[in-house]
Amino acid sequence: MTEATFPADRPVLVAVDGSASSYQAAAWAAVDAVTHGTRLHVLTSVALIGGIGPAMSLPEAEMTWLRTDGERIVTEAARIAREAVQGAELELTTEVTFDLPIPTLIERSGSLRTVVVGSRGLGAFQRGVLGSVSTAVARHAHCPVAVVHDRSATDAVSLTKPVLVGVDGSENSVPAVRYAFDQAARRKVELVALHAWRDTSSIDLPAPEWDSIRETERAALAERLAGFGEEYPDVTVRRIVVSDRPVRALLEASADAQLVVVGSHGRGGFSGMLLGSTSNALLHVVECPIVVLRQR
Repeated sequence: MTEATFPADRPVLVAVDGSASSYQAAAWAAVDAVTHGTRLHVLTSVALIGGIGPAMSLPEAEMTWLRTDGERIVTEAARIAREAVQGAELELTTEVTFDLPIPTLIERSGSLRTVVVGSRGLGAFQRGVLGSVSTAVARHAHCPVAVVHDRSATDAVSLTKPVLVGVDGSENSVPAVRYAFDQAARRKVELVALHAWRDTSSIDLPAPEWDSIRETERAALAERLAGFGEEYPDVTVRRIVVSDRPVRALLEASADAQLVVVGSHGRGGFSGMLLGSTSNALLHVVECPIVVLRQR
């Protein structure tokens, strides 16, 4: 199946490689596909390290073994995906490709609703290290990218927890806010909008000036949320404004969230940035699934 054959409904695509985190990604992707009423496409690449793809000839026996192993991986991922949605109607397709995973996912991302990847693949050797595929896709994809670690947050308890979105007051956070509202509405859970401004506790300011700063930051958060309440009237929003570094504040809040949503880079970034320091750091440390959105 090629990108051109994907229908206009923009399916969710999950990339799996047989690793534990990729199977967790398949579970999360299935729930997300059902939530949006769209198809789930399960993809694995059996391209060999070093760039061997269909253009290079391999012995027929090796090609057959690779394809058989790939079918095993997508079959298991499909089983996990269907189990995660507990009998809900799920349209699911699978694919084994000899194309390299990173360029394939980036190229197809323009016609997808979401690309879902595990935090690290079979080649990762240290806990907490983000895999090369998830890093590259988060930086370059043209659609939202969900990175799933060791916990898919698809159990009954996790699915009642809120969606957490980081709001920094910049234009880059607007797509993240909209996406988070939509997810909270579809999942019928609370939305937590967190705005953290850099810790300046080392500066000795009079109390009135601190109060002024806090009001300014609260106003910045209110401005970014304005209008979404009318668009999503059924979503309960809890606002959090803290004098702390965004990574630390969002990491702490993520302990009680089923999903974290962030923009690719914030107000400290520049137009050429592919991934800002906050989103990059959170990709490595949050335990629940995290979605990164780039400003189109």
